[in-house]
Amino acid sequence: MTTAVVWIQEAVEKVNRGESEVVLDFSSVLRVDADVVGAMEELAGLADGKSVKLVLRAVNTDVYRVFKQLKLTQRFAFVT
Repeated sequence: MTTAVVWIQEAVEKVNRGESEVVLDFSSVLRVDADVVGAMEELAGLADGKSVKLVLRAVNTDVYRVFKQLKLTQRFAFVT
C-alpha cells in the first residue's frame, strides 16, 4: 500500500468522526497511481454522503490534470 493511500485512509477517519472540513496536503505528491485515484474516489463519495468539504492543498499541475481528466476536480476544493 502506498504512503498516499495511508494518509487518505487517515482522511477517511476524519470524515467518519464528523469533521466538517478535511484538508489533504499534496505538496509532496508528484504523481498519482490507480490506487490513489481509487482511494480519492472513495473518500469523495464518503465525504459527499456526510456533507464534508474536502480541500486539497498544494496540488501540482500534473496531478491536477489527472483529477481533471477523470472528472474528479468538482468533488474537491483546491488551495495553493
